[in-house]
Amino acid sequence: MESNKHFLVGIFNDHDLLLHAVKKIRAKGVKIHEVFTPYPVHHLEHALGYKRSWMPIAAFLFGITGTTCAISMQVLMMGVDWPMIIGGKPFISIPDFVPVSFESTVLFAAYGMSFTFFIIRGLAPHKVPRVFDRRSTDDKHVMAIDLASNTLSEGDIKALLAEVHAEEVYRKDFTDQDNHPSFISYVVDLFTNGVTSSSRKLN
Repeated sequence: MESNKHFLVGIFNDHDLLLHAVKKIRAKGVKIHEVFTPYPVHHLEHALGYKRSWMPIAAFLFGITGTTCAISMQVLMMGVDWPMIIGGKPFISIPDFVPVSFESTVLFAAYGMSFTFFIIRGLAPHKVPRVFDRRSTDDKHVMAIDLASNTLSEGDIKALLAEVHAEEVYRKDFTDQDNHPSFISYVVDLFTNGVTSSSRKLN
């Protein structure tokens, strides 16, 4: 069985049930591909076993870069390239450099983190998301389990999902075209069907 193509999808209507289900399913040795929720669920990342993000380190590095650039720019401008006497202050006045340095720090950190996130997650304007169930953008919590990544049979995983109170369980198969969809087709489908439950495609 090919990886990243054949999934079992479990639908949950409550985030507490979802958290309990994630813990119990992982305790049985089942690997969960991903969980999609309509709103942030606290402690879900811990239940899924995700490691702490290194984005704070990136934010610090981008921020300190912004601070360094701002101070260097102001020192070179006001102290070397075009020194001016303003109100009797010295050419290089660090307190006066604070506002610009602060704003530059925030600017570099914000844009740096945003673009870093886009790059590491493979996001781009033309990137089409692979939708397991459109109701995850409305009021349902969706758990996707890659059958190829697990040793348990499809029937055993279905039984396990039913045991943890999934209100609906079904199989979702993706073709190569589904995994690499057309952006234009995606936009047309989005405007045609929206995010209604009737627009989800069950295989």
